Amino acid sequence: MNPSFDVLTRRIAEDGRVSADELLELRRSAWPDGVISKDEAEAIFALNRQLTERGPDWTDFFVEAIGEFVVNQIAPKGYVDDANAAWLMAQVDADGELGSMAELETLVRIFEIAKNVPQALKDYAIRQMETAVVEGTGPTRRGGDLEAGNVNATEARLLRRAIFAPASDRPAGVSQSEAEMLFRIKNVTLTADNAPEWKQLFVQGVASYVEGFATEAAQLDREKAIELERFMNDTSSSVGGFLMRMFGTLPDNEGLRQARDGSIGVFADREADAATGKVITKAEQAWLDRKIDQDGKVDEYEQALLDFLAEG
Repeated sequence: MNPSFDVLTRRIAEDGRVSADELLELRRSAWPDGVISKDEAEAIFALNRQLTERGPDWTDFFVEAIGEFVVNQIAPKGYVDDANAAWLMAQVDADGELGSMAELETLVRIFEIAKNVPQALKDYAIRQMETAVVEGTGPTRRGGDLEAGNVNATEARLLRRAIFAPASDRPAGVSQSEAEMLFRIKNVTLTADNAPEWKQLFVQGVASYVEGFATEAAQLDREKAIELERFMNDTSSSVGGFLMRMFGTLPDNEGLRQARDGSIGVFADREADAATGKVITKAEQAWLDRKIDQDGKVDEYEQALLDFLAEG
C-alpha cells in the first residue's frame, strides 16, 4: 500500500468524519493507477468502521472502491473467487455485525456488477439482508431509511435489487433460499405497518420461485469463465471442442442447444423453458403447502400469493 494512503486514512479517522476535500484526497491516492490493492481495501474498511458520520458521498466511494477490488482485481474480471469472498465476509464481520449502510450497499452492488460469486457469499448475503431489513436503521445510499420491525418501501426496493441481481442465488429469478427468507421476514413483520411494495415483492418473489425456471447455464462458474477467457485468447483452439468441454456437462444437453444457437448464455427455446417453469412441480407444491400450513392459518400475504398463483 502507498504509505501516504495509510497516513491519510488514519488522519481522517481521528475526527470520525470525511470532508469533501478529504474524500477527493482518498480518490486521488487510491486510484492513481486504476487499481485498489488489498491493503488499501482493508484500510478503507478500517476507516469505515471508525467513522461516526457516513454521508452519501462516502458511501458511494466505499461501494465503488470495495466493489472494484472484490469483483475486478483477480482474473477473470467479474468473477468473485473463494478467497475474495472469504475476505469480504471477514471484513464485514470484523466488528461482529453489519457495521454500516455502506457495507450493506456494497454487498448488494457486488451482486449487481459481478457475473457470479461463490455460494458461500450468496448464503451470507441472504442472512445479512434479512437482518438489515428486520433490524437495521438509518439512511440508505439511494434515499429513504431502514426501519426496524417493519418493511418500508425503501427496504422492499433494496430486497428486490438483491434478489434479482445477476449474481444472486437465482439470477433473474428467486431461489428457494431467497423465497424462504421472504417468508421469514413476512412472519416477523406480519402485524407491522408495512409498505404495499413489500406485499407485492413477497407475492411476486415467492411466485417467481414456485413458477419460475432456472438452469445451471444461467451463470458460468469461475472455472468455466477462466476456460472461456483462455479460449478467447487462443487462436489455435477448436471452437467445437471448446463448446463440448464448456457445456457438455450441463443437464439435458442444455449446453449443446446453446452451442447450436450460436451464443453462450442465450437459450434457443427460452419460451419453452418459461412455459415449463409455470407448471408447479410436486416438490414446489409440497414446499409451498408446508410454508403456508406452518402456523395453521392463511394470513393476508399468503392469501394474496395464492390468489396470484391461481390467476396465473
